[in-house]
Amino acid sequence: MNEYRNQDALVLFSGGQDSTTCLYWAKQQFRNTYALCFTYGQRHSQEVENARRIAEMAEIPFRILEANIISHLAPNSLTDITMTMDKEKPADSYPNTFVPGRNLLFLTFAATLAYAQGIRHLVTGVSEADYSGYPDCRDTFIRAANTTLNLAMDKQFVIHTPLMWRNKKQVWQLADELGVFEIVKNETLTCYNGILADGCGHCPACLLRNKGLEEYLAERGK
Repeated sequence: MNEYRNQDALVLFSGGQDSTTCLYWAKQQFRNTYALCFTYGQRHSQEVENARRIAEMAEIPFRILEANIISHLAPNSLTDITMTMDKEKPADSYPNTFVPGRNLLFLTFAATLAYAQGIRHLVTGVSEADYSGYPDCRDTFIRAANTTLNLAMDKQFVIHTPLMWRNKKQVWQLADELGVFEIVKNETLTCYNGILADGCGHCPACLLRNKGLEEYLAERGK
């Protein structure tokens, strides 16, 4: 028996491969699932509209929260179109696609909204197994953030990270197991340049996504 079937969840949702997989994962796990999408000055508005479209397809209530202050706090290539995007992680620092403080702020905003709606469960698609070296995708960060939110609001939130220990090949596998492989493949927007599905093919997000897809299809075809 699923222990969460009588509880609700709020999914941090961008309409990309990872968060869409998490959205459908949560839909199977929880009684009611809600999607929360952020605008934060990202390069392309298509991301938000695509997230809305996928949420409608999944019959999940969808909400947008403005967090544009993030784009004014620290320079990064996801919110500053004048910056050339790093294709690889520099040896001595993080790639400039890293948006400092983004996941911490997103989780704080999400928890505050969940608090008001009586929701205890938050779902996010961060992963430590296959990522770009972002410090706020690590399991240690999520655990610390979870403890901080619980203390700050005196509420027992649970942050779920169903992709934490899955590489991109395994994320594709999970989407397949959930029965949404084609939706994730054809309807999501992961590309940093705002191109649907397979994307531009050369930005860091596309390279990671497409490599994982090739590996999964090769394994599935055996």
